[in-house]
Amino acid sequence: MPFVTTKDGVEIFYKDWGPKDAQPLMSHHGWPLSSDDWSGQLLFFLSKAYAAVPHGRRGHGRSAQVWDGHDMDNYAADASAVAQHLDLRNAVHIGHSTGGGEVARYVARHGEPQGRVAKAVLVSAVPPLMVKTENNPGGLPLEVFDSFRKALADNRAQFFLDVPSGPFYGFNRPNAKTYPGVVNNWWRQGMMGSAKAHYDGIKAFSETDQTEDLKAITVPTLVLHGDDDQIVPIVASALKSVKLLKNGTLKVYKGYPHGMLTTNADVLNADLLAFGKG
Repeated sequence: MPFVTTKDGVEIFYKDWGPKDAQPLMSHHGWPLSSDDWSGQLLFFLSKAYAAVPHGRRGHGRSAQVWDGHDMDNYAADASAVAQHLDLRNAVHIGHSTGGGEVARYVARHGEPQGRVAKAVLVSAVPPLMVKTENNPGGLPLEVFDSFRKALADNRAQFFLDVPSGPFYGFNRPNAKTYPGVVNNWWRQGMMGSAKAHYDGIKAFSETDQTEDLKAITVPTLVLHGDDDQIVPIVASALKSVKLLKNGTLKVYKGYPHGMLTTNADVLNADLLAFGKG
Protein backbone atom coordinates (compact mmCIF):
# COMPACT_ATOMS: atom_id res chain seq x y z
CA MET A 1 0.00 0.00 0.00
CA PRO A 2 1.25 3.54 -0.72
CA PHE A 3 2.24 5.57 2.32
CA VAL A 4 4.23 8.73 2.88
CA THR A 5 6.00 9.42 6.17
CA THR A 6 5.59 12.94 7.55
CA LYS A 7 8.31 14.98 9.25
CA ASP A 8 7.05 13.82 12.65
CA GLY A 9 7.11 10.17 11.59
CA VAL A 10 3.44 9.53 10.83
CA GLU A 11 2.55 7.18 7.98
CA ILE A 12 -0.20 8.68 5.81
CA PHE A 13 -2.06 6.40 3.41
CA TYR A 14 -2.99 7.69 -0.04
CA LYS A 15 -4.36 6.45 -3.34
CA ASP A 16 -2.76 7.62 -6.58
CA TRP A 17 -5.08 6.66 -9.41
CA GLY A 18 -5.13 7.75 -13.04
CA PRO A 19 -2.64 8.94 -15.67
CA LYS A 20 0.50 10.54 -14.28
CA ASP A 21 0.21 13.46 -16.69
CA ALA A 22 -3.43 14.20 -15.86
CA GLN A 23 -4.54 17.13 -13.70
CA PRO A 24 -4.76 15.85 -10.12
CA LEU A 25 -7.86 16.07 -7.97
CA MET A 26 -6.75 15.69 -4.35
CA SER A 27 -9.64 14.99 -1.99
CA HIS A 28 -9.80 15.52 1.77
CA HIS A 29 -12.40 13.48 3.66
CA GLY A 30 -14.70 14.37 6.53
CA TRP A 31 -14.75 13.25 10.15
CA PRO A 32 -14.50 10.37 11.11
CA LEU A 33 -14.22 8.80 7.67
CA SER A 34 -11.42 7.84 5.28
CA SER A 35 -10.20 8.10 1.72
CA ASP A 36 -12.81 5.46 0.83
CA ASP A 37 -15.57 8.05 1.21
CA TRP A 38 -14.70 9.48 -2.23
CA SER A 39 -15.68 6.41 -4.26
CA GLY A 40 -18.64 8.21 -5.81
CA GLN A 41 -16.34 10.95 -7.09
CA LEU A 42 -13.17 9.02 -7.95
CA LEU A 43 -14.64 6.75 -10.61
CA PHE A 44 -16.45 9.70 -12.17
CA PHE A 45 -13.37 11.92 -12.35
CA LEU A 46 -11.12 9.12 -13.55
CA SER A 47 -13.54 8.69 -16.46
CA LYS A 48 -13.11 12.40 -17.19
CA ALA A 49 -9.31 12.14 -17.53
CA TYR A 50 -8.37 13.45 -14.09
CA ALA A 51 -5.94 11.81 -11.69
CA ALA A 52 -7.51 11.01 -8.32
CA VAL A 53 -5.53 11.37 -5.09
CA PRO A 54 -7.53 10.83 -1.91
CA HIS A 55 -5.60 10.36 1.32
CA GLY A 56 -6.39 9.34 4.89
CA ARG A 57 -6.02 11.85 7.70
CA ARG A 58 -3.75 10.76 10.55
CA GLY A 59 -5.64 8.41 12.83
CA HIS A 60 -8.31 7.80 10.17
CA GLY A 61 -8.77 4.92 7.77
CA ARG A 62 -5.49 3.19 6.91
CA SER A 63 -3.21 5.98 8.14
CA ALA A 64 -1.20 5.50 11.34
CA GLN A 65 -3.14 5.63 14.60
CA VAL A 66 -0.79 7.96 16.40
CA TRP A 67 -1.46 9.41 19.82
CA ASP A 68 -1.12 13.11 19.05
CA GLY A 69 -1.17 15.77 16.36
CA HIS A 70 -4.90 15.66 15.73
CA ASP A 71 -5.33 19.31 14.87
CA MET A 72 -5.82 21.39 11.74
CA ASP A 73 -2.16 22.41 11.49
CA ASN A 74 -1.01 18.80 11.32
CA TYR A 75 -3.88 17.78 9.06
CA ALA A 76 -2.74 20.40 6.54
CA ALA A 77 0.94 19.50 6.94
CA ASP A 78 0.13 15.83 6.36
CA ALA A 79 -1.75 16.70 3.17
CA SER A 80 1.24 18.76 2.09
CA ALA A 81 3.52 15.77 2.65
CA VAL A 82 1.42 13.73 0.22
CA ALA A 83 1.31 16.55 -2.36
CA GLN A 84 5.06 17.03 -2.18
CA HIS A 85 5.79 13.29 -2.28
CA LEU A 86 3.75 12.94 -5.48
CA ASP A 87 4.87 16.37 -6.72
CA LEU A 88 1.29 17.38 -7.45
CA ARG A 89 1.04 20.51 -9.59
CA ASN A 90 -1.96 22.46 -10.89
CA ALA A 91 -4.09 20.46 -8.47
CA VAL A 92 -7.73 20.91 -7.60
CA HIS A 93 -8.25 20.33 -3.88
CA ILE A 94 -11.71 19.34 -2.71
CA GLY A 95 -12.59 18.97 0.96
CA HIS A 96 -15.77 17.74 2.61
CA SER A 97 -16.75 18.89 6.11
CA THR A 98 -13.61 18.68 8.29
CA GLY A 99 -11.74 18.05 5.06
CA GLY A 100 -12.89 21.47 3.92
CA GLY A 101 -11.10 22.97 6.90
CA GLU A 102 -8.05 20.94 5.99
CA VAL A 103 -8.18 22.25 2.43
CA ALA A 104 -8.48 25.85 3.59
CA ARG A 105 -5.44 25.56 5.85
CA TYR A 106 -3.43 23.52 3.33
CA VAL A 107 -4.07 25.91 0.45
CA ALA A 108 -3.37 29.02 2.55
CA ARG A 109 -0.22 27.80 4.29
CA HIS A 110 1.27 25.20 1.95
CA GLY A 111 -0.33 24.78 -1.45
CA GLU A 112 -0.43 28.36 -2.70
CA PRO A 113 3.00 29.33 -1.30
CA GLN A 114 4.47 26.26 -3.03
CA GLY A 115 2.65 26.99 -6.30
CA ARG A 116 0.86 23.62 -6.33
CA VAL A 117 -2.83 24.62 -6.32
CA ALA A 118 -5.05 25.63 -9.24
CA LYS A 119 -8.46 25.65 -7.54
CA ALA A 120 -10.18 24.65 -4.30
CA VAL A 121 -13.62 23.35 -3.40
CA LEU A 122 -15.23 23.45 0.04
CA VAL A 123 -18.20 21.08 0.35
CA SER A 124 -20.41 21.21 3.45
CA ALA A 125 -17.26 22.56 5.05
CA VAL A 126 -16.61 23.66 8.63
CA PRO A 127 -14.81 27.02 8.07
CA PRO A 128 -14.68 29.66 9.23
CA LEU A 129 -15.68 28.51 12.75
CA MET A 130 -18.34 26.09 13.99
CA VAL A 131 -18.51 26.77 17.71
CA LYS A 132 -20.52 29.67 19.10
CA THR A 133 -18.44 32.50 20.54
CA GLU A 134 -18.96 36.16 21.29
CA ASN A 135 -17.67 37.00 17.82
CA ASN A 136 -19.46 34.05 16.20
CA PRO A 137 -23.00 34.16 17.61
CA GLY A 138 -24.37 32.03 14.78
CA GLY A 139 -22.24 29.03 15.72
CA LEU A 140 -23.30 25.94 17.63
CA PRO A 141 -23.01 25.92 21.44
CA LEU A 142 -19.99 24.13 22.90
CA GLU A 143 -22.41 21.75 24.62
CA VAL A 144 -23.26 20.24 21.22
CA PHE A 145 -19.67 19.17 20.70
CA ASP A 146 -19.36 18.03 24.31
CA SER A 147 -22.30 15.71 23.63
CA PHE A 148 -20.43 14.34 20.59
CA ARG A 149 -17.42 13.60 22.79
CA LYS A 150 -19.54 11.90 25.42
CA ALA A 151 -21.37 9.75 22.87
CA LEU A 152 -18.09 8.73 21.28
CA ALA A 153 -16.47 7.87 24.61
CA ASP A 154 -19.52 5.99 25.92
CA ASN A 155 -20.24 3.84 22.86
CA ARG A 156 -18.45 4.79 19.67
CA ALA A 157 -19.89 1.88 17.67
CA GLN A 158 -23.47 2.93 18.40
CA PHE A 159 -22.73 6.62 17.88
CA PHE A 160 -21.27 5.77 14.49
CA LEU A 161 -24.56 4.12 13.55
CA ASP A 162 -26.75 6.90 14.89
CA VAL A 163 -25.03 9.71 12.97
CA PRO A 164 -25.33 8.29 9.42
CA SER A 165 -28.75 6.78 10.14
CA GLY A 166 -30.01 10.22 11.08
CA PRO A 167 -28.74 13.74 10.41
CA PHE A 168 -25.61 13.12 8.30
CA TYR A 169 -27.51 12.02 5.20
CA GLY A 170 -30.86 13.49 6.19
CA PHE A 171 -32.31 10.01 6.70
CA ASN A 172 -34.18 11.36 9.73
CA ARG A 173 -36.32 13.65 7.56
CA PRO A 174 -39.96 12.72 6.84
CA ASN A 175 -40.34 10.41 3.83
CA ALA A 176 -36.55 10.09 3.42
CA LYS A 177 -35.40 6.83 1.87
CA THR A 178 -32.65 5.23 3.95
CA TYR A 179 -29.89 3.22 2.28
CA PRO A 180 -28.52 0.64 4.75
CA GLY A 181 -25.40 0.14 2.64
CA VAL A 182 -24.53 3.84 2.93
CA VAL A 183 -25.01 3.71 6.70
CA ASN A 184 -22.94 0.55 7.02
CA ASN A 185 -20.16 1.98 4.87
CA TRP A 186 -20.02 5.11 7.06
CA TRP A 187 -19.82 2.88 10.15
CA ARG A 188 -17.10 0.72 8.54
CA GLN A 189 -14.95 3.71 7.74
CA GLY A 190 -15.40 5.26 11.15
CA MET A 191 -14.58 2.09 13.06
CA MET A 192 -11.38 1.63 11.03
CA GLY A 193 -9.98 4.77 12.64
CA SER A 194 -8.66 5.62 16.08
CA ALA A 195 -11.04 6.59 18.88
CA LYS A 196 -8.41 9.03 20.16
CA ALA A 197 -8.07 10.71 16.76
CA HIS A 198 -11.84 10.97 16.46
CA TYR A 199 -12.20 12.38 19.99
CA ASP A 200 -9.51 15.02 19.45
CA GLY A 201 -10.83 15.71 15.97
CA ILE A 202 -14.07 17.10 17.39
CA LYS A 203 -12.14 20.00 18.89
CA ALA A 204 -10.17 20.43 15.67
CA PHE A 205 -13.22 20.76 13.43
CA SER A 206 -15.35 22.77 15.84
CA GLU A 207 -12.98 25.20 17.55
CA THR A 208 -10.42 26.07 14.84
CA ASP A 209 -10.96 29.62 13.61
CA GLN A 210 -10.06 29.63 9.92
CA THR A 211 -10.98 33.19 9.10
CA GLU A 212 -7.39 34.09 8.20
CA ASP A 213 -6.98 30.95 6.10
CA LEU A 214 -9.95 31.93 3.97
CA LYS A 215 -8.72 35.49 3.59
CA ALA A 216 -5.31 34.26 2.44
CA ILE A 217 -6.63 32.05 -0.38
CA THR A 218 -6.49 33.68 -3.82
CA VAL A 219 -7.16 30.74 -6.20
CA PRO A 220 -10.73 30.26 -7.47
CA THR A 221 -12.69 28.57 -4.70
CA LEU A 222 -16.11 26.97 -5.02
CA VAL A 223 -18.24 26.74 -1.87
CA LEU A 224 -21.01 24.13 -2.02
CA HIS A 225 -23.54 23.63 0.78
CA GLY A 226 -26.99 22.16 1.32
CA ASP A 227 -29.51 24.38 3.07
CA ASP A 228 -30.73 21.37 5.10
CA ASP A 229 -27.29 20.53 6.48
CA GLN A 230 -27.94 19.38 10.06
CA ILE A 231 -24.26 18.81 10.88
CA VAL A 232 -22.64 22.05 9.67
CA PRO A 233 -25.37 24.70 9.51
CA ILE A 234 -24.98 26.87 6.43
CA VAL A 235 -25.48 30.19 8.26
CA ALA A 236 -22.26 29.93 10.26
CA SER A 237 -20.21 28.25 7.52
CA ALA A 238 -20.67 28.65 3.77
CA LEU A 239 -22.52 31.97 3.93
CA LYS A 240 -19.63 33.44 5.90
CA SER A 241 -16.83 31.67 4.04
CA VAL A 242 -17.73 33.03 0.64
CA LYS A 243 -17.55 36.59 1.99
CA LEU A 244 -14.02 36.02 3.30
CA LEU A 245 -12.65 34.47 0.11
CA LYS A 246 -11.03 36.76 -2.46
CA ASN A 247 -12.17 34.63 -5.37
CA GLY A 248 -15.07 32.59 -4.02
CA THR A 249 -18.31 31.35 -5.58
CA LEU A 250 -21.21 29.97 -3.55
CA LYS A 251 -23.78 27.43 -4.68
CA VAL A 252 -26.56 26.40 -2.30
CA TYR A 253 -28.59 23.21 -2.81
CA LYS A 254 -32.18 23.34 -1.60
CA GLY A 255 -33.01 20.48 0.76
CA TYR A 256 -29.63 18.74 0.46
CA PRO A 257 -28.03 17.18 3.56
CA HIS A 258 -24.50 17.24 4.92
CA GLY A 259 -23.59 14.04 3.09
CA MET A 260 -24.80 15.30 -0.28
CA LEU A 261 -21.66 14.08 -2.06
CA THR A 262 -23.10 10.60 -1.52
CA THR A 263 -26.85 11.14 -1.64
CA ASN A 264 -26.72 13.51 -4.61
CA ALA A 265 -23.46 12.50 -6.27
CA ASP A 266 -24.80 12.92 -9.80
CA VAL A 267 -25.59 16.60 -9.26
CA LEU A 268 -22.48 17.39 -7.25
CA ASN A 269 -20.15 15.59 -9.64
CA ALA A 270 -21.47 17.53 -12.62
CA ASP A 271 -21.01 20.83 -10.79
CA LEU A 272 -17.50 19.89 -9.65
CA LEU A 273 -16.54 18.95 -13.19
CA ALA A 274 -17.87 22.22 -14.58
CA PHE A 275 -15.85 24.16 -12.01
CA GLY A 276 -12.71 22.15 -12.69
CA LYS A 277 -12.97 22.62 -16.45
CA GLY A 278 -14.05 26.26 -16.23
